[in-house]
Amino acid sequence: MDEDGFPALSPRGRRTLAALITAWLLLMGLADIWSRMPLEYMRTLPAGAWLPVLSGVAMAVVVFAPVRVRIEGRAAVAAVLSLTVTGWLAWAPEDGPGSGTLESAVLLVLLARTARTARPWAALGLCLLLGATIVAGPARSGLRYVAHWSGFSSLLLLAAVAAAGFGCHLRMLDDRRARAIIAVREGERLQLAHDLHDFVAHHVTGMVVQAQAALAIREHAPEQVEPLLRGIEKAGNETLDSMHRLVRVLREQDRGTVRPDDLLAELALLISRFGQAGHPTVRLDVSAEARAAELDPEVETTVHRLVQEALTNITRHAPGARDARVGLTASPGTLTAEVVNGPPSQGAMPPGGRSGGFGLIGLRERIEVVGGTLTTGPTPDGGWQVTGTFPVRPQRPVTAAPGLGGSPA
Repeated sequence: MDEDGFPALSPRGRRTLAALITAWLLLMGLADIWSRMPLEYMRTLPAGAWLPVLSGVAMAVVVFAPVRVRIEGRAAVAAVLSLTVTGWLAWAPEDGPGSGTLESAVLLVLLARTARTARPWAALGLCLLLGATIVAGPARSGLRYVAHWSGFSSLLLLAAVAAAGFGCHLRMLDDRRARAIIAVREGERLQLAHDLHDFVAHHVTGMVVQAQAALAIREHAPEQVEPLLRGIEKAGNETLDSMHRLVRVLREQDRGTVRPDDLLAELALLISRFGQAGHPTVRLDVSAEARAAELDPEVETTVHRLVQEALTNITRHAPGARDARVGLTASPGTLTAEVVNGPPSQGAMPPGGRSGGFGLIGLRERIEVVGGTLTTGPTPDGGWQVTGTFPVRPQRPVTAAPGLGGSPA
């Protein structure tokens, strides 16, 4: 479990867990086969001795087959199949073979999965059905031997209750994680809305000042009125664009981020502080096209946030990484921000390998709201890469471009 209380398994950990479950089920299947191998010459097996083995294999296929079937359908088919075999063997005139070990193990795994992932209206009924199916398994020895297999049924009942309880516990953690993700996304939207509000207020104030100046000079300097009006037009267009984004953010519905006055200067300061704290040296590479790009203020803030979050993840999940790089490049209409770090010295878990962290979830939400994309993943040398693409503001002919990180007046 991580610090948030959620299961924290890396992809390698998930593969290991799946391999352990597979090995356990294979052992159960081998135990079924071994218990039915004649130990003495001419020994006869009970009628249908191999039927539980075959039904166990069939149910393993039903439960784990990589097909798009909901868990409710898998649970219903497995329960009906198992109860059919149980009923046929329990009422058979000959002695039955008893329950199958593989079949019981598969049903317990299915019970836990059903309790965790089935829709609420179906989970209770299916869990009761699967529990009854598991408990009824020993009746395959024959109803007349109820005194012999009732104790084993009691043990299976305890195992079924434990499996259902484990599934319910995982379901609770899943619900808690889902609520936390929603809260993170709402927080990012509200924070971005606050940033946009500040930007709109700044522009409206500038428009009022320019309008007052135009009124003051229209009599004695009319030639200076037109540039002021063009400035008001530009500020108005940018304000409308930001208002449209603000409405979209609020419809979709504290860390206190602020817009960097100069993005490149803020990034340099952020990287400098990161290095002074004893972390790996970070190189900042900015292309000439990126320096000339114009960004909306909320995009500037989000670029800064991406670099900040990526550097924080290096501290948390890549201790001992020897180097890192922050790069800004631009192509027509797009700015790309990339943070790459080398492999950790102690095999620590990469940021995307954890299931409990919400920093990248909130960052992805914020980037998508401003019209960008976020990709993360390992590098060939074992490091980690975080890349965000952002829209670049189109050039307007009314004034010269202030450049990356410049604040419009």
